[in-house]
Amino acid sequence: MPMIGQTIPEGTYQTYHRQDIQPVTLQSYRGRWLVLVFYPGDFTFICPTELEELGSLYGEFQKLDAEVLGVSTDSVYVHKAWHDTSPAVKGLPFPLVADSGGRLAQKLGVYLAQEGVALRGSFIFDPDGKLCAYEVHNNSIGRNMEELLRKLQAAAFVRENGGVEVCPAGWKPGERTLKPGLDLVGKI
Repeated sequence: MPMIGQTIPEGTYQTYHRQDIQPVTLQSYRGRWLVLVFYPGDFTFICPTELEELGSLYGEFQKLDAEVLGVSTDSVYVHKAWHDTSPAVKGLPFPLVADSGGRLAQKLGVYLAQEGVALRGSFIFDPDGKLCAYEVHNNSIGRNMEELLRKLQAAAFVRENGGVEVCPAGWKPGERTLKPGLDLVGKI
């Protein structure tokens, strides 16, 4: 199972992006935020809706110096075929990782061995390579990518402020934060 504070898993994986296949080492993202978005498979029903929504928000992730990677157990060749045929996937601005065999999904506790696919898991790693937030859904429940962005914004805010200020439920940039202390106990 994933644990807050665990480091980015080691390993090199193939990605498909912009008509090219490239290797990626997850450790190479240290120094930036890294968002891994696992989905069960290409050519499915919910997956393109999630990835399309994520793609529409990609610029906002980039403003926070975050890289986004979509991850499934499909090969890079299946990623290419999906890219070439799906209107929702065709314009994705981020790479799709081929986690053939589910090695990465296993390391993060989202691999369904019986089916050979990953659960819908979203993972946010901070610039030190430490896991700071994650969520996992049943594969029949689509995620809200705006909420994933909000979690990243909150994590970045807390990091920038050295943990002196924290974000309450539903916090969005520009809203009131909290300064932990005894003076707040019993007053919220």
